[in-house]
Amino acid sequence: MADTSSRTPQIVTFGCRLNTYESEVMKSHAESAGLENTFIFNTCAVTAEATRQARQAIRRTRRENPDANIVVTGCAAQVNPAEFADMAEVNRVIGNQEKLQAKSWQAMDFGTGNSEKVLVNDIMAVKETAPQLIDGFEERTRAFVQVQNGCDHRCTFCIIPYGRGNSRSVPAGEVIAQVKRLVENGYQEVIITGVDITSYGPDLPGKPTLGKLCQQILKHVPDLKRLRLSSIDSIETDEALFQVITEEERMMPHLHLSLQAGDNMILKRMKRRHSREDSIEFCQRVRAARPDVIFGADIIAGFPTETEEMFENSLRLVNDCDLTFLHVFPYSEREGTPAAKMPQLPKSVRKERAERLRALGQEKLDAFLSGQVGQEVEILVEKSLDGGASVIGHTAHFAPARLLGDLPSGTLAKARVTGYQDGVLICEPI
Repeated sequence: MADTSSRTPQIVTFGCRLNTYESEVMKSHAESAGLENTFIFNTCAVTAEATRQARQAIRRTRRENPDANIVVTGCAAQVNPAEFADMAEVNRVIGNQEKLQAKSWQAMDFGTGNSEKVLVNDIMAVKETAPQLIDGFEERTRAFVQVQNGCDHRCTFCIIPYGRGNSRSVPAGEVIAQVKRLVENGYQEVIITGVDITSYGPDLPGKPTLGKLCQQILKHVPDLKRLRLSSIDSIETDEALFQVITEEERMMPHLHLSLQAGDNMILKRMKRRHSREDSIEFCQRVRAARPDVIFGADIIAGFPTETEEMFENSLRLVNDCDLTFLHVFPYSEREGTPAAKMPQLPKSVRKERAERLRALGQEKLDAFLSGQVGQEVEILVEKSLDGGASVIGHTAHFAPARLLGDLPSGTLAKARVTGYQDGVLICEPI
């Protein structure tokens, strides 16, 4: 739990990288508003388990901090504000749009009780995403930059559009200005984030694409050493983005794909826009142009109506796409989504299939890490370990790596991989 020795606002973040970015915005607003002894929970709604964990953490915080102020926001609060407003432990509930506005925090009055407990407006009415300038991220060596918010797609399993609203993009000039600011403040790596970043641009003048945006970032911020993408929908990849991925050395060779399943019937019932063959073709095309690219992917196990044969198609997709990093979700029904009305599989089946997917993912990860032994890598140092005897960081492929020696955080260090242990590469300096 967060350190209560400080009276400054404490942020507890659940879920995606976009939430991490937005937590920094809220922290700045809350500090500027002079809020003290306040815990802010930035929740996630992607699964029922994520919401349960948030509620559990809120109750624990109240037990440990009986006099604190507790504010709940994020996707779970936006989708179902009453669920949190009804909790006796909670002082305020604010929506995803309101949490990014300084005035929401300035108007927060815990002492008199004059403020409304719930401030959550219609997220679907929001038409633009205002840029949020951040100087940096606490205890981080890489920075997140939001380029887009919301989603126009309506996958049958997903509640997130109702928490985030429709897709809207940040103008390219504002994005570039933010990246420049972060690089000037010492950040070596920037991660482009949003809800559906490959849908970037059609709402802006000239209808730019994510690929064009990345080209402009790399052109106008030559001192940026590393650029990453949070998660992409491969079917929406434009030619400019393909060129950036395959031709720009500063674009890191690690892509996380929103695949969700490997069976065409399940993909159709999910209302996805790609087929199994599309995913395979994309991975093969990228690797043919840039052989060192590795892929991660989101995959849901136990979607309604999924047969064993359909699930095995998802297992086969891991090998057919040669995926390295798997993010596996047992299917979680979300009230208000079409998939929640479909014939459900027993939770035990969902759990068992998720375990099989994770086991295969571990095999693929071990194979990749084993293949890195003897290779030269570049590590972005994050923090010291063992009293300065070694440091931990990530390689260009986003593999965690441990390096002997004491180097400042933010250093880009050349190293050679000598082995790996517990999913971490063991390296020695070159």
